[in-house]
Order: sequence, then structure tokens, then C-alpha cells
Amino acid sequence: MMPMLIGGVGRKTAAEKAAKMLEEVGLGHRLTHKPGALSGGEQQRVAIARALVREPRLLLADEPTGNLDSRTSDEIMALLNQMHRLRGLTMVIVTHNRALAQSLDRVLQIEDGQLAADNLN
Repeated sequence: MMPMLIGGVGRKTAAEKAAKMLEEVGLGHRLTHKPGALSGGEQQRVAIARALVREPRLLLADEPTGNLDSRTSDEIMALLNQMHRLRGLTMVIVTHNRALAQSLDRVLQIEDGQLAADNLN
């Protein structure tokens, strides 16, 4: 709810939109849980929901699958790709995860501060 409240949306509307977004990321059943009661993957989904609740056209993500196991990492990437397809969301993702990079439409590889490759997948 916090991005909505900061943006001046009323508490009731913010709560409704936050609950809807948590449903979209698969966490509707965890609505009343505190952050400490959520797994790492669930916390990452909450972060994604928080970033998307105001319906931005651009998402900047720095290592969105960092510190997650491979199964949870795949789930988070599938979620981001789904948001890209369904919402037309443009994503700029920074990652060292090659599998993650290969799942994206375009990959710019930076080495020693220089563009080393520009590949369309």
C-alpha cells in the first residue's frame, strides 16, 4: 500500500489495489502476514508487487533473482515475463545470471565498463 499512500491515493483504494496486486503475484493468501513470516521468494514477490502497484510502464530491477534458489528464481522470472506480456511492461534488468538474461528479449553485455555485446534473443 505504501507507494499508493505516498502517491496520494486514499487508504481504502490503496488497500484494494495492493490486495489485487498481491493476488496477481500469487500472494493473496499471505495478505496479513508480516515480512519476517515470508520466504525469500515471497518477499521478492512483494517487492515486485510494490514496484508495480502504481502501474508503471518501466521497471528497473537490479539482480531481481539474487539470493534465491534456482526454482524460486525461475518463478520470479516467469512472473516478470508475464507482467511484460500482459501489461506491456518494459524492464531494464541488471543480472549476472546467464539463464535469466537468456530469457529476455534483448541482452546488452557490459565488460570493463564498455558495451561488449548487444543480442536479441
